[in-house]
Amino acid sequence: MASLLKQSGYHTAMVGKWHLGFNEAGYDRPLPGGPVDVGFDTFFGIRASTDIPPYFYIRGDQAVVPPLAQIEANRSNAPWNRIQGEFWREGAIAPDLQLEDVLPRFTAEAVEVIREHRKLRGPSAPLFLYLAYPAPHTPWLPAPEFEGTTNNLYGDFVVMVDDMIGQVLAALEETGMAEETLVIFSSDNGPVWYDKDRAQFGHDAVGGLRGLKGDAYEGGHRMPFMVRWPGKIDPGRTSAHTICFTDVLSTLAELTGHTGVEGKAIDSVSFYPTLLGEEQTEREAFLIVSAKGHQTVRMGKWKYIDQPGSGGFSDGFGDTYRPVSPDDDGPQVQLYDLSVDPNEKMNLATKRPEIVERLASELQRIRSQTESNSAR
Repeated sequence: MASLLKQSGYHTAMVGKWHLGFNEAGYDRPLPGGPVDVGFDTFFGIRASTDIPPYFYIRGDQAVVPPLAQIEANRSNAPWNRIQGEFWREGAIAPDLQLEDVLPRFTAEAVEVIREHRKLRGPSAPLFLYLAYPAPHTPWLPAPEFEGTTNNLYGDFVVMVDDMIGQVLAALEETGMAEETLVIFSSDNGPVWYDKDRAQFGHDAVGGLRGLKGDAYEGGHRMPFMVRWPGKIDPGRTSAHTICFTDVLSTLAELTGHTGVEGKAIDSVSFYPTLLGEEQTEREAFLIVSAKGHQTVRMGKWKYIDQPGSGGFSDGFGDTYRPVSPDDDGPQVQLYDLSVDPNEKMNLATKRPEIVERLASELQRIRSQTESNSAR
């Protein structure tokens, strides 16, 4: 997206968690493979989540301060499990980085990007800002002013995230850029929120869906996707049109009149008409892969999973992961009609074998198409 929009005259900036890989051959030298190598003019952020060391800030392709100190691992007590709460792993850390300061620091950097853009280029000059918060991922570290705003640590941290986003939106208003700016807010995966958490806190972080982060079930990957575009999108309007994150690329290409993705982004379909409130045909089938390799095909109302079980955190995490085996006479795959069963309680694989066969073939087609495209 950054390189595409840069070609269309946008200043491109990224703030936050990259987590797509750097070539880390020493922190006293450049770190290739990051945002500035794929079209971003500027970058300030970190290499992974704030629970994965080494912990250090990066500006452009250089460590701001190398991770020369050490931090011990940390875990919260009950009621949280070992990957919830104030959890982080031991490892190297830069002396100028405090884990609880990362979220406010990124917010301040994003606000400065907006203000500097307005100052140097004017409010009408196009800006693409990708802000990737490492929150509310663990560690959950709400600032003191947010502690106790809800009935649990996770809720307090979510309130803090909301406040940070509010500061960024306020910067758009302050600079006179809000009315001309398309804002997209979403998440990268589902929460780590278990049945015990629902019972204790009276809150369901996946809104009744089955599963959680990493799962093939809807709770693992059906995300909020909120868009604000004054004068183009009426406030409060909703859509049931199915989209995938990969579709954002083609959507921005159509929005800016860029034709460079045609024939290249095979897994990206523009939803620009849907943004404008126009009718749009159903998206073609697309593939979802769970944390443990379950492959899912979504086509219209149908969802096919090629193995039993969640394929993710619902069946355990790390060394505790235990794949679910089918009963001797049970189905080897899963099929759900999401139009009537979004919570995926009724496996229809044995009742609708013709749909299973159709979606299994579609899965093979997508695999072949992906392999062919990768080999080019």
